[in-house]
Amino acid sequence: MHHLLPLLVAVPLLGAALLVATGRRLPRLAAETAGCAVSAGTAALAIVLLLNSSPPLVEWAGGWVPVGGESVGIVLVGDGPGLGMAAVASLLTLAALVYSWHYFDEPPRHHVGSFPALMLLFQGGMCGFAIAGDLFNGFVFFELMSVVAYALTGYRIDDPKAVQGAVTFGVVNSLGAYAVLMGIGLLYARTGELAMTKIGRGLDAAAPHGRPDALVLAAFVLVMTGLLVKAAAVPFHFWLPDAHAVAPTPVCMLLSGVMVELGTYGAWRVCNTVFSGPGGIPPADLERALVVLGAVTAAVGAVMCWYQRHIKRLLAYSTIAHTGLFLVGIGVLKPEADDGVALYVLGHAGVKAALFACAGILLDRYGSVDEHALHGRARRLRTVAVLFTAGALGLAGLPPFGTALGKSVTEEAVGGPLTVLYVAASAVTAGAVLRVAARVFLGLGPRPEDASEDETTGSDEQPETRGRLRRIPDTMTTVPAVLLAAALAAGVAPGFAEVVAHAVNEAGSGGAAATVAWTPEGILLGLLSTLLAVGLAALAVTRPAWTAAPDRARPLRRLQSGHLGDYVAWLLLGTTLLGALTLPGVLGG
Repeated sequence: MHHLLPLLVAVPLLGAALLVATGRRLPRLAAETAGCAVSAGTAALAIVLLLNSSPPLVEWAGGWVPVGGESVGIVLVGDGPGLGMAAVASLLTLAALVYSWHYFDEPPRHHVGSFPALMLLFQGGMCGFAIAGDLFNGFVFFELMSVVAYALTGYRIDDPKAVQGAVTFGVVNSLGAYAVLMGIGLLYARTGELAMTKIGRGLDAAAPHGRPDALVLAAFVLVMTGLLVKAAAVPFHFWLPDAHAVAPTPVCMLLSGVMVELGTYGAWRVCNTVFSGPGGIPPADLERALVVLGAVTAAVGAVMCWYQRHIKRLLAYSTIAHTGLFLVGIGVLKPEADDGVALYVLGHAGVKAALFACAGILLDRYGSVDEHALHGRARRLRTVAVLFTAGALGLAGLPPFGTALGKSVTEEAVGGPLTVLYVAASAVTAGAVLRVAARVFLGLGPRPEDASEDETTGSDEQPETRGRLRRIPDTMTTVPAVLLAAALAAGVAPGFAEVVAHAVNEAGSGGAAATVAWTPEGILLGLLSTLLAVGLAALAVTRPAWTAAPDRARPLRRLQSGHLGDYVAWLLLGTTLLGALTLPGVLGG
């Protein structure tokens, strides 16, 4: 089976090339059908390989196998987490392509295959990164994914806001890419290796006095900076809300549903394979860095989510908050926390993609994603209202969603005050989404006041379809329904959680056993965060003046300035902070 691993990348790339080559001759129906077929085939292949990934599959692309322990080839590793992420990326790409069936305004003549081709390139990059066994080619695949994401974000090139969002996305993420590349160069200079496991062993063998030196610290900071930019962790996060505000809805489904999670996955993979030994970063310093950045990310993301009225930006900040929770779970360095985060990521992917799909329906039906302007206008969209509310409850951690199971397992692992952070961040972000549902779909509460001068509203947006939809296509409601059903199944499917835990522990914890199951405490905490979310939403709707607090939120909102120079400055500050948090390991503290 290991010989099939390269096809996870080759199939979508070949499909994209064929769509570009034949797009001038194909009708739109044929081009979109071909895109869905190629994406579905890749997803099926990923699932088949995942079911046969114990022991992990290893393939040296092109037959460049190691000789005498030395290698120059590209190694692909198909273990549970890697193939699991490839399967999620492929399934979400398929969902986005089905959702976008005749979705956009008619593309330019003779270019009907451009959008599905870009989506397949995106899928190929994501799959390649998920199964990359060496650091450099992981970087190559991630940048392939990123470059395509820039083009997809600015796909509506006639809209200046889309171009600006794509440029901001591209510049910030390119700086992160340069940081990763410099970090890889330092690691190669020290070890002469690019395979992640061999870099880890090389660092251990070269470690002076059993602890890392300044070169290892610099490499760690640079590599993690690039991955945390992709994960949209604070203060590397500013590109994400700006990109989500302008990107087409199917692209938002992938950015928040899987691309950000791949950044988190990359951080977990690098920490566990490259920097986990005595020559890497000491556990205490690694834990401090990830937990501090994760806690700050969760808090800032939740607060900013609450103060948004632009629905797509609100959902983007919710993604940032949950990224913080993922990083905290990874940072405590416990096998059971890794298991919980894996389940949390799977559930979050389905829930968040479904919420963005519902937001896209509002945009194309009413030409707006402004919570205030849409007040009571979507009463007739009962199916969309149910789906949007269900997604909000999934974000809150309501059992038996997969998000709730992952959240409960992680909460038990992190313990103490960090459990309060999980409950609070989940409640605030879900409360914001429930507030939108109550106002937009039910028309509850007084009509909110006009925007302040520095507030992004989302009013008068251009629909992504040829005109405002009079009837919602079945594909646009079926896709979020299936995604939410999958997120629910992740929490109730017999044996699913144990399979995920075994795969994660085998890949990242040396096979350490960890129990993953519903517990009374976890269920109670899930119900508590859900009740808090409902209470916050009710308070916001009935007493908006008590919860809006625009003056207190204004300084935090102004940080999202839209100025590229500001974002670059924050990126540099974040890199410095990451280095300061891990510096004691080098000093022998």
